[in-house]
Amino acid sequence: MDYVIEFSNNSFVGTLKWVYLEVIPPKDIEKSPKVMESLFQGIAGVVVTIPPLDTYVRGILGDRFSLEIVGAEGTMHFYVRTQKKYRNLIEAQIYAQFPDAEVIEVEDYTKSFPKVIPNKDWELWGTDVEKVDADPIPIKTYDKFEEDVTGTMIDPLAAMAEVIGTLGPGQFIWLQYVLDPQPEKWKKAYAQKLIDKLSKKAEKKEAGLFGHLIDIFAHFFAALSAPVEFGKAEKAADQPLEFKLTPGEKDVLKAVEENFSKNIFRVKMRLLLLGRREVFDKTYVSSFFGSIKQFNDLNLNNLKPNDASKTSNRYFMKNERLAFRQRRIYRRYRDRDMDGKTFHMSSKELATVWHFPNMEVKAPALSQVQSRRGSAPSNLPIG
Repeated sequence: MDYVIEFSNNSFVGTLKWVYLEVIPPKDIEKSPKVMESLFQGIAGVVVTIPPLDTYVRGILGDRFSLEIVGAEGTMHFYVRTQKKYRNLIEAQIYAQFPDAEVIEVEDYTKSFPKVIPNKDWELWGTDVEKVDADPIPIKTYDKFEEDVTGTMIDPLAAMAEVIGTLGPGQFIWLQYVLDPQPEKWKKAYAQKLIDKLSKKAEKKEAGLFGHLIDIFAHFFAALSAPVEFGKAEKAADQPLEFKLTPGEKDVLKAVEENFSKNIFRVKMRLLLLGRREVFDKTYVSSFFGSIKQFNDLNLNNLKPNDASKTSNRYFMKNERLAFRQRRIYRRYRDRDMDGKTFHMSSKELATVWHFPNMEVKAPALSQVQSRRGSAPSNLPIG
């Protein structure tokens, strides 16, 4: 049944009119990633309710977007794939925060690569990325990237830009976030369930008659020998919440509640390393994923490769099964589909992992607008 739904969904997506936009940021950005939240808030505004019958029978889906960071032979590029009808929305949100940026329509960069990889000339490594814990628990966000002494923010994309800057000819890294904005009713239902669990209010299973009898006998003799106490003892359940949670649990609860105050998106995150066979270097995987691990917080949530999609195989028919996995994830990346493992992120999390590096990032990889736009002189002759 899932394969039928997947085929129907992908067929519907194929009928839509898409545009590919490259965003070239201005040279000197003095803003934090926070301003990028406005882009995701704008995207969240397109949410519409799709009847289940239309989804499962006709394959109709809600509007999706794909935001991508591409390392191409030492240069860093930012791309947005959107339906043509939303192009003005994307441009307006970007220009509102970065008036000196450039947004240009380009051909899909994946089309300049072979339709099938691996082949005799090209090799790749790829994986989906997933969250380790319950996905509404956020990853480390931009407000946590602060230098202890000066208090200035350390741009979380700086390390990523450095790795991309070392890519040589014939070497490429693709990082993709396919976004599916979620309606408010999903957030409210999931939020209360998770917050109740974290605040130790989750429903407890009934012990049953046998369990109650055991509890009575277990405490009967202890009660006979215990000193008489006057007054009503305070139950643990009546204690204030701050006394029932550890400091770490308090931080998690606070982060989750803040996360649910933002717009929420279902996300498919993919990472591909491509290269010509003569220069393909798999060590870039660990280097680049090291830059992604900056977003991990051991007290909150972490990002890791999804084992079911990772292009590795150790057992029966290794080469054949490896090639199948490589072709599958390559095709899914090019199609920008959401097949496989997905998770949820808030607009704040997305602004952390997809934004334009600030002026402190001096990596030569960054493609930037070299001069500011100026207004036209007021004394121009009118012909």
